[in-house]
Amino acid sequence: MTYFKYIFFLALTTVLFSFKTQEKKLYLDPKQPVEKRVTDLMKRMTIEEKVGQMCQFVGLEHIKMAQQNIKEEDLNKNSALGFYPGVSIADIKQMIRDGKISSFLHVLGSKEANELQELAQESRLKIPFIIGIDAIHGTGLVDGSTIYPTSIGQASMFDPALVEEICRQTALEMRATGSQWTFNPNVEVARDPRWGRVGETFGEDPYLVSVLGAASVRGYQGNDFSKNENVLACAKHFVASSEPVNGINWAPADLSERTLRETFFPPFKSAIDAGVYSVMTAHNELNGIPCHSNDWLMKDILRNEMKFKGFIVSDWMDVKRINVFHRTAVDYKDASLQAVNAGLDMNMHGPEFYQNVIDLLREKKLSEERINESCRRILEVKFRLGLFENPFTNETSASKTLFNKNHQKTALEAARKSIVLLVNNGILPLSEKKYKKVLVTGTNADNQTILGDWAYIQPYDNVTTVLEGLKQTAPETQFTFLDQGWNLRKMSKDKITQAVEIARSSDLAIVVVGENSLRENWMEKTCGEETDRSDINLVGLQEDLVEYIKATGVPTIVILVNGRQIGVEWIADNVDALIEAWEPGSFGGQALAEILYGKVNPSGKLPVTIPRNVGQLQMVYNRKPSMFRPYAIGESSPLFSFGYGMSYTKYTYSNLVVSPDKIYKEGTIQVSVDVTNTGEVDGEEIVQLYIRDVYSSATRPVKELKDFKRLSLANGQKKTVAFAVPTQKLAFYDKNMKWVVEPGDFEIMVGGSSLDKDLLTNKIKVVD
Repeated sequence: MTYFKYIFFLALTTVLFSFKTQEKKLYLDPKQPVEKRVTDLMKRMTIEEKVGQMCQFVGLEHIKMAQQNIKEEDLNKNSALGFYPGVSIADIKQMIRDGKISSFLHVLGSKEANELQELAQESRLKIPFIIGIDAIHGTGLVDGSTIYPTSIGQASMFDPALVEEICRQTALEMRATGSQWTFNPNVEVARDPRWGRVGETFGEDPYLVSVLGAASVRGYQGNDFSKNENVLACAKHFVASSEPVNGINWAPADLSERTLRETFFPPFKSAIDAGVYSVMTAHNELNGIPCHSNDWLMKDILRNEMKFKGFIVSDWMDVKRINVFHRTAVDYKDASLQAVNAGLDMNMHGPEFYQNVIDLLREKKLSEERINESCRRILEVKFRLGLFENPFTNETSASKTLFNKNHQKTALEAARKSIVLLVNNGILPLSEKKYKKVLVTGTNADNQTILGDWAYIQPYDNVTTVLEGLKQTAPETQFTFLDQGWNLRKMSKDKITQAVEIARSSDLAIVVVGENSLRENWMEKTCGEETDRSDINLVGLQEDLVEYIKATGVPTIVILVNGRQIGVEWIADNVDALIEAWEPGSFGGQALAEILYGKVNPSGKLPVTIPRNVGQLQMVYNRKPSMFRPYAIGESSPLFSFGYGMSYTKYTYSNLVVSPDKIYKEGTIQVSVDVTNTGEVDGEEIVQLYIRDVYSSATRPVKELKDFKRLSLANGQKKTVAFAVPTQKLAFYDKNMKWVVEPGDFEIMVGGSSLDKDLLTNKIKVVD
């Protein structure tokens, strides 16, 4: 070969090699469309690496902590702590290098997140992790984050724009601490207050849950979750674990298809329409089939009917529980087969699932095509989140992002709007001149129970307790605090006696009671995940505390800090004021004090019905007509109704106009009403629109919320509120389970709550 031929050959080889190298790196080229990048990457993946994309583990620091706090035999019964017997940290690191892990959860800081992403860069294809966290109302599992009101409190605001902003800010704090995927929103419809996770939901009404769930998705994901300040949302839990047969998380749900389609499916469809790209299946079995192996739910409903394009993730260890709890699989391998064949894409969490799927592929019980479907969906998310370009987090960004001034402002605004005034016998707002000596007591008066579930103890300077809020808001008042201890189960009778003695010489008593959802006190908490109850009374001696203080004759105000409805009938009938604060977050104490002293006019409305006692269950506002009949003994009506909430001013509704009076099945109903602030202070009212199908081929609820608007009114001001109601909002599943608008009369009701006395009513006729 001559010299020139050699040079030509060398140059040609270099060019060809360059082209080949560029082609190999196509999936790393951010200018390429996501679909092409996914396809290119998958061509280079082994089947083992594809299965690895279906596997999620808990973080390494979490494993170290869990090994110190839980025994191996308790792993199957625990949904908060996890580790992997027989699998070391070194083993997991090697699995990362081998491309056998796709995702981590319970990684609570950018330092650990970056260390994991660095390990991923040591793998053959350098596929980054997507790191998930339960950021339910802020990144509450991370130290120093902003804690907003829990979801049930957010629902009390009836303010989708504010919910969206809360989620947008939460996304920023997540990104700053290394997470890109939140296991939220919880769009289950809460139908049983015994269930501990009511506070994690947006309440009992499918329309309200749908609207706020969609707002959450928009807040987390933006338009397409492709910007580096957005995160992936997850609609959970699919489906119906919020109406378990005995009120217990994981318990069976036995529900008709009509109930599923009318009550439980709509919020998921709304989240999917808003663009949610991950869905989590539910712990429970539905009509005898575990949700995690239910192909009707995952394939027929989610994929085919709702057109869901994203990926489906299991809940905590629930694939294994198909075998361990539900016993419809003979072992974990069989459970893995059932789940993947039914449509599950990612397992949370643990190493055995990986080997199960590999073995099932070798045995030809699972196809590579099925694995490709899951792998492609998961990789698409990672590309769209920009993780291939920048999987790392700037470890200095957290100090500028977490609990910043703007986030604090939003958290305070949300707390103010979430609090519901239930009873006021003229005592509120308080006068500092009249009530100079005030007793403050109760189990939730001066601690961080106001943060709620899915939060760890935060820096004390970041949290304003109820006592601190009172002292800040009314500095001239002499507040005497008697600590009743945070543990509701172990209250002291002596402490109650002491409180009574102080009350005798006080001008006023403020008693803060309720529940404890804090994860810090996992074994002692009374509400939240894995904390269901057989009744809905106040735990321990809390009601005794209120009764004995009230018996002294001192004016008494009760504040409830809790994550679900509590039956406080005696308290509601006897105290001077009752406030439902839910779990209002970092600035809950300040917001409560401002409301007590009239610096803020309360405006929250209940997103659930509050029963008098557990014997009234099920108690919801949108009941069927035959559901209401007086009990032989005991009250039949609820303690407080959906949509109810008092104000320091009065709103008068008038001039309800519904037009036209007749309409075809396809059209829009125009509704308007005048609302006047006839009181003496400015305020905000939540105007609610309900409908009723007067006669129908299948029974319909006596009321259904179909729209609402939050309205600001100065004292003496009148505004006309207009609603445009598409006739499709009148549709339902008829006796043949067809989605139709039936001809006939419909009642249109507008007012300040779901109570008949608070509603103006008009009619419209739908014609063929």
